Amino acid sequence: MDSNGSDTLPGPRVEDHLPPTAQAAVKIVIVGGFGVGKTTMVGSVSEIRPLTTEETMTQAGVGVDDDYGSASKTATTVAMDFGRIGITERLVLYLFGTPGQERFWFLWNGLFEGALGAVVLVDPRRLEVSFDVMGRLEERGVPFVVAVNSFPGGPRHPIAELRAALDLAEEVPMVECDVRRRASSRDVLLTLMRFLHSLALTGSLR
Repeated sequence: MDSNGSDTLPGPRVEDHLPPTAQAAVKIVIVGGFGVGKTTMVGSVSEIRPLTTEETMTQAGVGVDDDYGSASKTATTVAMDFGRIGITERLVLYLFGTPGQERFWFLWNGLFEGALGAVVLVDPRRLEVSFDVMGRLEERGVPFVVAVNSFPGGPRHPIAELRAALDLAEEVPMVECDVRRRASSRDVLLTLMRFLHSLALTGSLR
């Protein structure tokens, strides 16, 4: 039987190769609770075909998983999302999105390993799920910025009010975003890179 067919895995696309001008690569993690938009952000901003590990949500997760928004959300990340974006001709970011369901949080430690910084995605309808997320980053000493994701029909609050509600330190950047839009997601990453640069200049970056 001819072996040429659908069993043959496609080779890497030209656009998936690392640019020849790239001289430095930085690992960034995108964290947050269930359904805040981590997979969407990686997919919208990645220059390569993103790797996702989404699985269909089933009845087995009832009573175990966060079921917020389950009427419209049918899949959840069980390991990680992965993407890549070039910030400049020489600087490339590798993006790792963490699973949001709490039973998969044991995977976070491995994803945090070697990360220079993080984006904490926040759902303004569920601020309470962000406290454990930020606490874990602080324990690991991973610098982060907070990005408040916009949801259709969701509440809009002034940044100052959200900062106070999250008890967020004044020096930690906090921005609004729409992770469905590539430009908005890229702006969040640029905010993180500027923050990391400022920490490096003051000697605060580990």
